[in-house]
Amino acid sequence: MRDFEYQVTVVGGGLAGSEAALQLAARGLRVRLCEMRPGRTTPAHRTGNLAEIVCSNSLKSTAPATPSRLLKDEMDRLGCRLLDLARQSAVPAGAALAVDKDEFSRRVEEAVAAQPTLDLVREPIEELPEIPHHRWLIATGPLTSDALVRCLGEMTGLPALHFYDAIAPTVTLESLDQSRLYRAARYDRGEADYLNAALDQDQYRTLVSDLVESEKADVHDFDRSELFSGCQPIEEIAASGPQSLAFGPLRPVGLVDPATGVRPHAVVQLRQENREGTLYGLVGFQTRLKYGDQKRILRKIPGMESAEFVRFGQLHRNFYLDSPRCLRSDFSLAHRPDVHVAGQITGVEGYVESISSGLMTALQVAAACGKLTLTAPPPETMLGGLLGGFLFDRTTDRFSPMNANFGLLPDLGYKVRGKRERKLAKAERALTALEAWLASVDLSPPAR
Repeated sequence: MRDFEYQVTVVGGGLAGSEAALQLAARGLRVRLCEMRPGRTTPAHRTGNLAEIVCSNSLKSTAPATPSRLLKDEMDRLGCRLLDLARQSAVPAGAALAVDKDEFSRRVEEAVAAQPTLDLVREPIEELPEIPHHRWLIATGPLTSDALVRCLGEMTGLPALHFYDAIAPTVTLESLDQSRLYRAARYDRGEADYLNAALDQDQYRTLVSDLVESEKADVHDFDRSELFSGCQPIEEIAASGPQSLAFGPLRPVGLVDPATGVRPHAVVQLRQENREGTLYGLVGFQTRLKYGDQKRILRKIPGMESAEFVRFGQLHRNFYLDSPRCLRSDFSLAHRPDVHVAGQITGVEGYVESISSGLMTALQVAAACGKLTLTAPPPETMLGGLLGGFLFDRTTDRFSPMNANFGLLPDLGYKVRGKRERKLAKAERALTALEAWLASVDLSPPAR
């Protein structure tokens, strides 16, 4: 293995890794793209294809006023390669970009083969030695091999590694009826950083009944061994006894309702999840309920009748790093600046988000190699809000992955009537800010 021939080794031939490798090679860097499949596979993959899409074939909405459309618009302006290939592989899907999975993978492999400075190597990478004038870009996704996980653990410290998601739903602040909620900290200790929804006895019984009786999402066999070891799903707690939630995550002690002057039967707490205070998570509501049931049940909670969910609760295997505490702003490891990471292991969720991460990390690596000049994208952009603001936000102690959503962007600073109109205004502001940013940097866009 003659590592000295390469300036960058990209590990992982999924969406993020393939995008990163193409971006780096297009800028004249000597790149090795290492993919362990098909010689070594995972429980989720069925082929050895590059950029294999393992679940839905949709790259989400193309409709205006959607976060996925805005993210794709921004990526287009940065010269994203995989979006072009996806459109060439598109199948009818209404207001969404959906692809023929096999054709998409074939086009990605053809694009990789066409790059004269990019070599595809079918072998696993199990260690990351320091090599002079060489950088690693790790984009191995949630099913990273055990050996590479151990290697990353040694570099970051094991507390920086997460293996099983236990995520509670997240909603936007603007979608909540704050007149039905009250701010308080338990026993008035510390700042009143929580929003509280008071439940009377009937509302509590309805919630418990709904949680117990609703349909749960299946869990893959390779998830089961440790699934509940770190955090019990809210529905499992509810099933253990009719008052288990009232004495557990919904306990009302120290949370007197100022509207009544008495302590409610139970309290649902919502905790701020980003420094701007635009996103709130439901405390203790880690769940494997189907997404439709989550929306139906949780909208019965006072103040959440019109809640907009930017992330649903979930429990599944999903290896990722504690990015706010172990990564630098260029997506390199704090203690190994020659090792960069991209894709789902940074804490982004979704196909388009993974591609965007591969794109931005590749630009950071190219800048470190002297191929372009780069500053952070503006926080008003979806790229800046997700890959800059959210991934490095230490507001919460327990970092959890996130999709692109408008709650990641700063408030407009002026009133706009209508939810759709506000989103369109944020999208317009984002693209204006992105164009100004592009004029201030030299990204040396690759020739098509």
